[in-house]
Amino acid sequence: MRITGKPVNYYHICHRKLWLFHHGISFQQTHDNVADGTLLHQTAYPQRAQRYREIQIEGIKIDFYDPHERVVHEIKRSNKLEEASMAQLQFYFLTLERHGVVEPTGLLEYPKIRRVEKVVLTDADRLAITDWEIAIEQLVAQEACPSVINKPFCKNCSYYDFCYSGE
Repeated sequence: MRITGKPVNYYHICHRKLWLFHHGISFQQTHDNVADGTLLHQTAYPQRAQRYREIQIEGIKIDFYDPHERVVHEIKRSNKLEEASMAQLQFYFLTLERHGVVEPTGLLEYPKIRRVEKVVLTDADRLAITDWEIAIEQLVAQEACPSVINKPFCKNCSYYDFCYSGE
């Protein structure tokens, strides 16, 4: 299995969401929050396409990368799931390192709240990411879908109707 940023992000949010996504069950194309995030990504920083590069490595697509400064720019709608967003960005850094980029860093950008967080990769993060990769592979290999986690952020998830349709 090739792990990309989205499964790393989902692993930190909800194991059920990760399992469903991996098994081809997706409602993202019809969810308003996903459409809003896509629009934000396309319009928040219109000058980016001219200044930065889009790169693809091992199934990962980084939309805004500054090759001179080795900085990944990641745009998110909200900081409510910041841990998952940081994990995704750190996974990108490790992937870049595995391909010869020395000490990449990144900026987690929240244009709606005008906030920017600098993100780095430590040795402890590198070890943790290796553990995440193993855990993700084990989780998606399970026959049964993980249980609903019933957290407040579930109401904004594209899988909400799927998870709570029986209630």
